Amino acid sequence: MEVILLTDVEKVGLRGDVVNVAPGYARNFLLPRRLAQPATEARLAELRRRDEQRARHEADTLEQGEQIAELLRKTVLRFEVKAGPTGALFGSVTPTDIADELWRIRKVRVDRRKIDLAETIKRIGRYEIPVEVFTDLTVGVKTLVVPEGGELPPEEEETAADPGGESQAAELAEQIEAPAPEAAVEAEEPQTEPEPEPEPEPT
Repeated sequence: MEVILLTDVEKVGLRGDVVNVAPGYARNFLLPRRLAQPATEARLAELRRRDEQRARHEADTLEQGEQIAELLRKTVLRFEVKAGPTGALFGSVTPTDIADELWRIRKVRVDRRKIDLAETIKRIGRYEIPVEVFTDLTVGVKTLVVPEGGELPPEEEETAADPGGESQAAELAEQIEAPAPEAAVEAEEPQTEPEPEPEPEPT
């Protein structure tokens, strides 16, 4: 069954994508949660029209791409999100969120498929997101993901780009504190000469 995604769905596609999914998955999950809508001819035509309008705002020459890249280098995106005490988000920041925010604050239109997020952002922290603005022209956009009503703690700023850094540091600390393995061969005790037995007395 073909549907049009209304939001980014992990491992399925990005908002606006037309994807083919199992009918049961569409009826029981995507459609009731308003994550997608059926791909009718009228909706597909509307989607193509919107894509054409967006494409007019994207760079179509290297010179335009360099101008956009220079603007994005000076840009810092900020997302305030709900997060737990460990920094895990109740949700995620997706390529579509980043594309929408770039349009909102800079009026720069970027194809969300050209935002290089291997995985959606699921922790608070400081990130640098690669964005391709033209062929062979990619710029890193600084992005802050902060808890609602709060700020990033200093340690998060240092380790955001490496979410596994904390666990790696703990593992290293355990290795340092672990006692050294016992020697395979124990040191031999010094041997002493046996005392001579006393000679029997003459009878």
